[in-house]
Amino acid sequence: MKRLGVVAVAVLALALLGGRSAPAEGLQADCNLFTSTPTWLDFADGSVPFWNLFARPGVTALASNLIYPPKLRAAGARTAYFDLYLNRRVGTPSVPADPSTIVAKANKFYDYAAQSMDCSNPVIAENELFGSWLAVPWSATNAQYRANVLLFLQTLRQRGAQPWLLVNAKPYTDGTAGDWWRQVGDVAGIVREVYFPAPLIYRRGPIYGNRTLRQSFRNGVLDFTKIGIPVSKLGLFLGFQTTKGTGGREGLAAKPWFETVKWQALAARFVAKEMKVSSLWSWGWAEWTTMPGEHDLQKPKAACVYMWTRNPKLCNGPAAAGKGFNRSRTEGQLILPPGLRCKLGATAVSWSAINPILKLTGDSELAFSNAFARAVEQRAARVSSSDILAAERSLVAARFGGSGGAYKAAIAQAHTSLSVARSIIGDELRRARIQAKFHVGGPSAAEIADYRTNYGDVQARLVETKSQAAWLGGRRTGYALASTAPPQLMSIASGRWAAVWSPLGTVRVRPLGPPKTLSSLPLGSVRTSIRSALIDQAREQRFPIWLAAAQKAAFPEAICWRDQFPEIGEVDLTNYLPFLALTQ
Repeated sequence: MKRLGVVAVAVLALALLGGRSAPAEGLQADCNLFTSTPTWLDFADGSVPFWNLFARPGVTALASNLIYPPKLRAAGARTAYFDLYLNRRVGTPSVPADPSTIVAKANKFYDYAAQSMDCSNPVIAENELFGSWLAVPWSATNAQYRANVLLFLQTLRQRGAQPWLLVNAKPYTDGTAGDWWRQVGDVAGIVREVYFPAPLIYRRGPIYGNRTLRQSFRNGVLDFTKIGIPVSKLGLFLGFQTTKGTGGREGLAAKPWFETVKWQALAARFVAKEMKVSSLWSWGWAEWTTMPGEHDLQKPKAACVYMWTRNPKLCNGPAAAGKGFNRSRTEGQLILPPGLRCKLGATAVSWSAINPILKLTGDSELAFSNAFARAVEQRAARVSSSDILAAERSLVAARFGGSGGAYKAAIAQAHTSLSVARSIIGDELRRARIQAKFHVGGPSAAEIADYRTNYGDVQARLVETKSQAAWLGGRRTGYALASTAPPQLMSIASGRWAAVWSPLGTVRVRPLGPPKTLSSLPLGSVRTSIRSALIDQAREQRFPIWLAAAQKAAFPEAICWRDQFPEIGEVDLTNYLPFLALTQ
């Protein structure tokens, strides 16, 4: 269906309206419900046994017919019309209604809804569009159905109503389908239904569960803003139905269900304020005789919790939920102290930690990933400032001949700061300490021989130590390889004892001769040292796997700005400052 065709139908509709285009006689245009952002609307017609729970000031109740709306208004509530039978008026994608009947149906329905709402500009929720996901080109019947829906909405709007179209699935919006949605947005609001199985949300807990809700609500809004529909024309519909298989309570016990009801209200409100979404609508409170699964004694309590969560003056939610209900309306919510990008329990990821890395790498995602990974590693291995300074002194001695000036010049040449350099040294120390705990298999004889062949130019030095050293294969005498030993070991004087720093602790070492190339030494003399080096390599290769798993495990308990998380993986900043690597 082309946009031009739909417009032509709309023009025809306006012509057919004739004298019916005037507002309903005797009624005032005083149904101005959307006076705050967000506006909350709740389904509360006669099919809701506890409809009077919503009959109070501060509530906008969705209802039909001429019986319950006046009762709701008399008790102080505002009302909007909820049309359960859009399909009877416009047909379905496979069997659309006769297009020549749409204008008359819309006019007749408008008159009834205006009388029900007692105003000439009633808010009308149209339940609901069928086949929102259907791609173009549409079948002839679906094209006619969509034209009928648009014409029906246009007619209501022309008469003065404020129609809102309910959409129960992700819409297809490419091409001419997007044109259709934008035309709907010209005359009506759009309410995206976003429902969740409560057991899934509850299992994820307050942090991950609430994040899941927020992300889904955002996606529901983005489905339409990405094609140009303004947020002022968008709402979110929350579902608290109890029939299994419909994405509501799904058999969850009462107390946990009440928690998820609270979480949905909090998450929806957060997203509505964040994205400035017009309205939040609730559904699922009805109990129809034709749907036995909707008869649930806990519904009034859940509705009370829902109302209390958004405004404690509306209902006593904790009393309704009973003993054991968690009264907190902040647990699991996206609340971060000033200056924090993320929070992992007691471990923080601050913007001030990310920005210097961004300056170094020029990549915001890389900087965020490194800072988040650092926070994860900090929980696995403790490194003190004195540890970092000791490592720094060792690196300066080994790589810069002990010259602090040369060291700082190298840092400046990399366009970064001393504090960033020290943070990278901290990363290196944590990595070494975490890796040391990995259990890996030993290398084969062939792998040991291959190492000697492939790394024959690596320096090796015969040393003795006062205590066992991991880089000597746990021995006190042997050949230390430059690839695994502390960097300064190859430059200290022979025959003298010296304190040599290493990531796993300071060791007293005495070199017994000058460094030699590995290939010049008999395999039997260096076998144990090579074995240690290969085990160290295996641990290094395992580290990215461990880090990815640790980051993934941290996500459920992490709270991050706008629920935006980094890419999982390792970021080795010694690629930018190679002289900070603890081993060659």
